[in-house]
Amino acid sequence: MNQHKKIALLVINCLQGGGAERVVLTLGQGFDQLGYEVHVLRFKPLVEYDLSPNLHYHVLKFKPYKLIPGCERRDKIFARSVDKYISQNIGQPDIILSNLDRTDSILSNSKLPNIIYIIHNTVSLLYKFNKNCDAEQLKKKMVEIYTKHPCVCVSEGAEKDFIKSFGHITPTTAIHNPIDKDSIQKQADAFIPEYQNYIIHVGSFKDAKRHDILIKAYAKTDQSMPLLLLGQGKHKSEIERLVIELGLEKKVVFLGFCDNPFPYIKHAQFKILTSDWEGFALVIAEALALGTPVISTNCPSGPSELLPEINLMPMGDIDTIAEKMRQAMNNPQKFHAPFNESLMPARIAEKYLEFAQRLDFTK
Repeated sequence: MNQHKKIALLVINCLQGGGAERVVLTLGQGFDQLGYEVHVLRFKPLVEYDLSPNLHYHVLKFKPYKLIPGCERRDKIFARSVDKYISQNIGQPDIILSNLDRTDSILSNSKLPNIIYIIHNTVSLLYKFNKNCDAEQLKKKMVEIYTKHPCVCVSEGAEKDFIKSFGHITPTTAIHNPIDKDSIQKQADAFIPEYQNYIIHVGSFKDAKRHDILIKAYAKTDQSMPLLLLGQGKHKSEIERLVIELGLEKKVVFLGFCDNPFPYIKHAQFKILTSDWEGFALVIAEALALGTPVISTNCPSGPSELLPEINLMPMGDIDTIAEKMRQAMNNPQKFHAPFNESLMPARIAEKYLEFAQRLDFTK
């Protein structure tokens, strides 16, 4: 390893599924393009992505530490092992980026410098602060974690929500997720889908994505284009039942998880998102990188920062969403929007370094 290079370390629980995991790998590529020696440390061996040979990968298994009683005690002990592993196997990183709550909790106990948390979600909605009877206790615990290090939020909406939820407890900034347009365009040419003239939705079947709203709105259109659903998740069987109930079995296609969704996105007439919340809405930016039109609910964080107003729809409004779908089915190009080149990985990595410099991390 070249000892003269600056070191960037990205830490995450695993590299299985999920948008945050993809962001970590893409951001790592951005730091590599800037000449950094890039390391990715995870706590589970699972991997569902092709790994670039330009980055260095490490696994320090958390599983043996599960035998230690007490969550807080367990995380403190494991954090000492993490610090020791980093010092012995990676060196002294110039910047350490912590991703998702499991990792954030562990690194809140780290003694290493230069740590920044990346907040990938709209926290108040993800953790249901308004509906959770234990909300105050949960918020207190999260404040203890997030006061320890500065935070980068993946959208302006996510940053506003973070401050509204916890107050000005630590330095924050908003930096959008990186989008490797060149890689996405290359992956999009891997195959041509067997379907034609279709609508695509990409996302896990979970609360935030509101597949139920999507299906009910689609049922109100003439279904002249089939609706393809890419993803897995806990609500999938429930949505399958709804499709049958509405008599849409021949129009809605469940494609399951696909490790390369980009050919489906590229060849779609348009992409739709009906979420109640997003952190950044990675799938919108990826669709724009492929020139695919997008319509989306104007949910907190993300969509309004990526799309013009004409492409946005009110959350949960089935009739309005159905009308926007009808318009897009008649004229998809009406909802075409340009890709923002400032989202390229090296440009985003530079923004992290600018934030770190303001914090006196990387003089």
